[in-house]
Amino acid sequence: MMTKETIIKKNKYAENTVLIESTLNMFNVFNISIEDKHNIINLGYQLTKQFLLLKGQPILMHTLSVFYSFDNEMQIIITLPIDWMDYWKSLLAEYKFELPHELVAGGDTRFASIQNALLHVKGEEVGVHDGVRPFVSHDTISRCFNALANSDAVVPCLPVKDSIRKMILNGSAALDRSDLRVVHTPQCFNSAALKSAYETSFSNLFTDDASVFEANRGSVLIVDSNEENIKITSGIDLDIAALLIEKK
Repeated sequence: MMTKETIIKKNKYAENTVLIESTLNMFNVFNISIEDKHNIINLGYQLTKQFLLLKGQPILMHTLSVFYSFDNEMQIIITLPIDWMDYWKSLLAEYKFELPHELVAGGDTRFASIQNALLHVKGEEVGVHDGVRPFVSHDTISRCFNALANSDAVVPCLPVKDSIRKMILNGSAALDRSDLRVVHTPQCFNSAALKSAYETSFSNLFTDDASVFEANRGSVLIVDSNEENIKITSGIDLDIAALLIEKK
């Protein structure tokens, strides 16, 4: 029997918003043949990576499904290039995918896309997530949102495992990897604070939402991500994704 306490716990994040950012992915494309061992896609032409098939479904649908299963009352917004919106709608019909979400037209840059999407955010807290990270765990999502009790900006990260070198004028120099972290998403914020940060002008130094926030508002809190939370940007990533999807 579902008690009132259970309902409150289940819908803890119902007042939050997640922005699934997919705009820049249109510039990273693959050509994969029908004989591909993972049967990811073959249409005989290039396709943006968020629409590649993973276990018979576009990657972006897998990503959306993670957040819907996390809290089915959370506002979910997807940014897409306006030229790809009709194609996305055709995929929704083809795959009979009916999970509720809102579409917002992306801008010429990721920065502009988030600016556009923030105009539609209703929640007091917002998470910005890469559309091609379909393996983020519910634990990672909850850690990020829960940590907003102590900060206006929270980013999930993992320690750097490899040795790292910085390029300098006449060669390279070693860096202390214990001071470095690999940044993932969702990057979560107090909505009003992030909207304020995005009132600034674009800078090439802005690589993600945390860098925008940090340049204009202050410090960013780090929490643990999950190792499976990979960003699918290459053929190797697709190989890894095919293995991960079989484990789910």
